[in-house]
Amino acid sequence: MPRNMFVRTLIVSLVLAAAPALWASAAHAATAKTLPIFELDEGWPNKPANMRFGDPSSIALDAMDNAYVLTRPRVLDPAEGGPIAPPVTVFDPDGNYLAGWGGEGEGYEWPQREHGILIDSKSFVWLGGNSCPTNGLPRLLPVADDQLLKFTRDGTFVMQIGRSDQSGGNADTGNLHRPADAQYVEQSNELFVADGYGNHRVIVFDAGSGAFKRMWGAFGNAPVDADSCEVVRYQDFSEPGRPQFSIVHSIRVASNGMVYVGDRENRRIQKFDSEGNFIKQLTMGDASFAGAMAFSPDQQLLYASFGEEIAVIDPEALELIGTIRPPGLLGGGHHLQTDSRGNLYVALTGMGMQRLLFKGMSN
Repeated sequence: MPRNMFVRTLIVSLVLAAAPALWASAAHAATAKTLPIFELDEGWPNKPANMRFGDPSSIALDAMDNAYVLTRPRVLDPAEGGPIAPPVTVFDPDGNYLAGWGGEGEGYEWPQREHGILIDSKSFVWLGGNSCPTNGLPRLLPVADDQLLKFTRDGTFVMQIGRSDQSGGNADTGNLHRPADAQYVEQSNELFVADGYGNHRVIVFDAGSGAFKRMWGAFGNAPVDADSCEVVRYQDFSEPGRPQFSIVHSIRVASNGMVYVGDRENRRIQKFDSEGNFIKQLTMGDASFAGAMAFSPDQQLLYASFGEEIAVIDPEALELIGTIRPPGLLGGGHHLQTDSRGNLYVALTGMGMQRLLFKGMSN
């Protein structure tokens, strides 16, 4: 990572020290009739003029509010000319490009189709992919992304959980199968994984050793194999819904231990305790829902993709408060993330990436 990046991030961390308190004072005023107000940051990010970026799949924020954007360089044809951005690109809080890294390297198996990225509270970067051997996409090897990779913030490899194309299905505790998202819990040093596209479960690992801890499926059921390279599109969304997860696309873990799982194709969010005991669910009929989720900085609000809008949810009650769609928003997002100031980052794959600036709460 460039030397000036560390100097810049140190300064930014001091400037942002009071930001969580400012957010909390605004967000705690929320009621069933108030919603957060966002404004599109039309100048974000400031990409290098001569650099081509692949589809943005996911965005993570570090402790200094630097944004780490995970993109898919292989969607771009190198023959078209011009430098292609590496899979991980880093932008400072002002949106300026700082660094980039990632791709094939010694000692690990880089995913063929980049999907989710996470930065944990120890500043480690976790990422995975969702490639399927029979997807027929150009420039991809015919293997399944059955692994998660752990790096330092400057791209130094640390550890790999699972191996490429080695999944034994939902009962396999050593490999994943096209994982979509992950979250870290500092108190237990555990990694909660939305696993994902090929498997249909939440699986938990020790974040230090990579050792398996536990797993569960929808409603706390044992997950059952139903692997499909094609996304299964359902038509019936009557309550209580299917006993198994479909695509486990997003996951968030609150500071109180509650686990929120976005079951995208089943159009629902299910809430569990940290041991996998089912608590309740929120369904939204046949509307596209819950592919992406993010907490507000104080965790009083949970954002979730909802068609072309973003749903605002009370996470404790798991009830819809309302929806937001600021002018210029391209859609509900493939993945969502927030920074310490309450700004909302939206990765939209083929449509690009956006930042929504938090402007307070409605009256």
